[in-house]
Amino acid sequence: MKPCVLVFAGSDPSGGAGISADIEAIAAQGAHALPVITAITVQDNNRVFDVHPIATQLIIQQAQTLTEKISVSAIKLGIIANRANALALAQWITRYKINHPSVPVVLDPVLASGHGDALALDNPVDALAPLLAVATLITPNLPEAALLCPVTQTPQHQARHLMQHGILDVLIKGGHGTEPEVTNHWFHKEHTMSWHWPRIDGAFHGSGCTLASAIAGQLANGMTMLQALTAAQDYCHLTLKNSYAIAPGQRIPQRSK
Repeated sequence: MKPCVLVFAGSDPSGGAGISADIEAIAAQGAHALPVITAITVQDNNRVFDVHPIATQLIIQQAQTLTEKISVSAIKLGIIANRANALALAQWITRYKINHPSVPVVLDPVLASGHGDALALDNPVDALAPLLAVATLITPNLPEAALLCPVTQTPQHQARHLMQHGILDVLIKGGHGTEPEVTNHWFHKEHTMSWHWPRIDGAFHGSGCTLASAIAGQLANGMTMLQALTAAQDYCHLTLKNSYAIAPGQRIPQRSK
């Protein structure tokens, strides 16, 4: 039996981010994605032009139907697109975890596209807020961490702020920095660990989805959080190094192994 990851994310018609990226990245870890689309987006490999949330009832109906028959080893959350769907999903995950308390929940807090285009109809921070209470791991980049923690600006304080919601693990990604190296910081209780990567030239479409889904795939395979973070970052760096173009603008990570 192949381990399954239940994925809630938006569709991207360019195939570079969202549910397409999730499916590919999870498969590359040796797990199987159960994709539940939360929104239909209008975008290319560079910009987002419109977002259409899926009806709440349909999202929950899909999740309920899948989990009544299929064992889920991890849950991954991407864009949800509005607060109503985030509230419903948070409530559903809370109920699901009553009987499945060990299932990890990886939250990629996608607040905007790489160009700053909106990915939610409501205020993006408010729309995401209900999901903070059910996440095991959250993976914000530097702009997302700043928006989620507007008063505190150091990674340590941002992680502490996010952990007040009950999140056990925080991975703050440094891809949006300007230093020669990308530094990612992991916070778990009082424990801190950092990884350093050579910065790769160019901009990439779906890199955050790729990393969060790879982590979820590793956790679904029974890896510890440290093992999952290490393996997923190795994998993600390789996908960016081997990325390819489909048009001018952001490149697509090469997620298949």
